[in-house]
Amino acid sequence: MIKAEFGIIEDIGETQKYSYDPGKYQCVCIDDDIYIDDWWDKLVLLKTYFHSLDRPEFGLARWGITLIPPESLPGFQEIVLSDGRINEDDHLRELADKIQDAISRNRFMIHFGV
Repeated sequence: MIKAEFGIIEDIGETQKYSYDPGKYQCVCIDDDIYIDDWWDKLVLLKTYFHSLDRPEFGLARWGITLIPPESLPGFQEIVLSDGRINEDDHLRELADKIQDAISRNRFMIHFGV
């Protein structure tokens, strides 16, 4: 599995640059090839940041780090929950739970690409 990892940032830094540290953010993993490819047309509509808050973008940095702001999380959650495979994949359900946790606490999420 080529994995995409998603976690929650507890304390976002305006000028901080983020590096690969999935343990720090208690990341959950999904299969990049299976899910991210299928969701790509919808993901590119989400407002995000690449590597730090001074690089606004849309979608995910496939080979880097993405910061997903709280206002984009409901859209991301809808993408995940509308995937029919959620009933078959524990990792996908874990991601849906992680997104809900971030929404309820108004936190940014972090994505580590492949």
